[in-house]
Amino acid sequence: MTEPFDYDRAFARNLGWVTPDEQRALRQKRVAIAGLGGVGGLHLLTLVRLGVGRFHLAEFDRYDVENFNRQVGATMTSIGKPKLDVMVGMARDVNPDLDIRSFDKGVNAATLEEFLEGVDLFVDGLDFFAFDAREMVFAACRARGIPAITVAPLGMGAALLNFLPEGMSFAKYFGLAHCPERERPLRFLLGLAPAMLHRRYLADMAYVDLQNGRGPSTAMACQLCAGVASTEALKLLLRRGKVVAAPRGVHFDAYRNRVARTWRPWGWRNPLQRVIVAIARRQIMRRN
Repeated sequence: MTEPFDYDRAFARNLGWVTPDEQRALRQKRVAIAGLGGVGGLHLLTLVRLGVGRFHLAEFDRYDVENFNRQVGATMTSIGKPKLDVMVGMARDVNPDLDIRSFDKGVNAATLEEFLEGVDLFVDGLDFFAFDAREMVFAACRARGIPAITVAPLGMGAALLNFLPEGMSFAKYFGLAHCPERERPLRFLLGLAPAMLHRRYLADMAYVDLQNGRGPSTAMACQLCAGVASTEALKLLLRRGKVVAAPRGVHFDAYRNRVARTWRPWGWRNPLQRVIVAIARRQIMRRN
């Protein structure tokens, strides 16, 4: 006989780190996650275990064997299945009372309004190279007063940037709209992690191909990202604790046991950032 679900019992071990009133508040919060792959799927499951009770989830892709090294929903039994369906099933196995609105075409201009309706927080799980979709969602969040979190899985670490409605915008920080198409991946990468803590232990540069949308990944980085993003989500949803927001960021690298606190006033226009991008651009041109 299946034991009936009991929210209070299921998440009782959160108490102490949150108060009973805060746990009840989390149950009523609505979080939007775009992308349920490497980081997005883990963001969802971590927030579900935190006790968040309402989600808007956008994902259009299906699982393939290439997803096995990092995506929590990728298994032999899920090959070919929609990532959205698999992850919703996993989330509801933890909390069957979840309020979930699914967007199986992903997030786009046609679905954006509904995707962000009534949302308290946006958590970025989009593919690294989904620049147009990311710019659109972050701009819409800012216009609606919705805080937004992005945590990049880099090497064996996590690089955090929060974008708050009253702070520097995603557009101003990255400047992707004013950037040649070829340079967008580079500017985005170096904006996410100006400290580049992961670069020193990259074993083979041949597996990095920003121009063709490919790069190496690890499960460790995705797991770390979920922990960081969900901790920031707790602070933002409960309005407690210090939140570091763009142009400030934090990069933790588990391989090197290092933390870098970054600051790029004026975002991509910062003179130091421009020098770093220029150097990286020349290095890539020499490789090609």
